[in-house]
Amino acid sequence: MDKNQSCIRVLADEVQIQQCKEDLQENEASFGKLSGILNLAGNEVRLKILYLLEQEGQLCPCDLSDILNMSIPAISQHIRKMKDRDIITGKRSGQTIFYSINEEHLGLLKPLFQEVKVNEQSKTI
Repeated sequence: MDKNQSCIRVLADEVQIQQCKEDLQENEASFGKLSGILNLAGNEVRLKILYLLEQEGQLCPCDLSDILNMSIPAISQHIRKMKDRDIITGKRSGQTIFYSINEEHLGLLKPLFQEVKVNEQSKTI
C-alpha cells in the first residue's frame, strides 16, 4: 500500500463500531490468556514439546530430551516457562515428573497441531 493512500470512509457504522468495542471488552481476559499461550508456543522448541505432550498424553523431561536431542537442563527451562503460565502440569511418580498439557488449554492447541499434521500429510501426497 502506498504511503500516500489512506482510508476514506463516507459513513461510519457507529453501531458496528460500538458492538466491536463491547465484544473486545467482554473478552479482554480471554485475549490476554490466549496471547500468553501463543507467545510461549511461538518458540519452536516449546511448540514441539506441546505437540509431543498432546500426542503422547504425558512425557518426562528425559523422554523429551531424548526425542528432541537436547540437554535435560535446556528442556527443563522450557518446561518451567510453560509450567509457570499453567499451560502444562506435572505429576510425580517416584522420582520422575511426568508433564501433560493442562486440560483447559487443549481446546486451543489441538487445532494447531491438527494443522501441523495436515500440512505434513499434504507434502507426502
